Amino acid sequence: MNLNNRRGIITGAGQGIGRALALEFGRRGGHLLLVGRQLATLTETARLVAAEGGTTEILVEDLTQSGAVERIAHAVASWSTVDLLVNNAGNVWAGRLELTSNADVHSMIDLNLTAPILLTKTLLPALRQSATESGSIILNISSGIALVGMPFYSVYAATKSGISQFGESLRRELTGTGVHVATVYPGATDTAMMTSQTAGAELGWGRRPLDDVITDLITALEAGEHEINTAPEGRREMQQLNITDPMAVDAALAPGLESLELAVRDHRSI
Repeated sequence: MNLNNRRGIITGAGQGIGRALALEFGRRGGHLLLVGRQLATLTETARLVAAEGGTTEILVEDLTQSGAVERIAHAVASWSTVDLLVNNAGNVWAGRLELTSNADVHSMIDLNLTAPILLTKTLLPALRQSATESGSIILNISSGIALVGMPFYSVYAATKSGISQFGESLRRELTGTGVHVATVYPGATDTAMMTSQTAGAELGWGRRPLDDVITDLITALEAGEHEINTAPEGRREMQQLNITDPMAVDAALAPGLESLELAVRDHRSI
């Protein structure tokens, strides 16, 4: 796929994967609407994109709030082309299910699953119309947890599995329209979202540098891939085992459950 001169929206653009993708599309001549909750982080992303040669607009928005999707659509309504949507914004709360508040359950579902579905639905007419020129891209950021459900992440895993299946179904629905739907499955990545979690490689949570993850992601997207797995080889072995013998994964994780719970109990970005 040609990623040059894209015009579109990136949610969660203030940090991490969202900011890194904004820089990638910016250096390819993109014009981007950066959406996020913090003006300061979005402003910094915009500055970095400009240094790479791209242009931006900023919209401070909480995607879980009423009317947010409509305000995003209004912000790009005057654009002649909308051929990129990156559904990246997300949050996480880790811990035992019975200790998870109802508010945190709703927060994860609302931001990780409901918001990208509604935003995609609202922007799809513009994406379809723009696809007649150079094709449009819908890029959904899922998680490696959608491929191997990890203990103490049950709600987060549900939302990321949901966005994965949303993308797969929509991809098939849009066959032949020129709208390319891709889903990314990052493993543990060294971003600010992971700073409150201390699980390391010994517990199966070895982190990849953000730059490496983005390089793999962009390379796969340019190659036209739809399912983009950026996990390291060791993690992929567990993902394959989870397909062929899921109970073996249960057995492998069981001895480290107590240590894992301690390591992730403060993992929270809500």
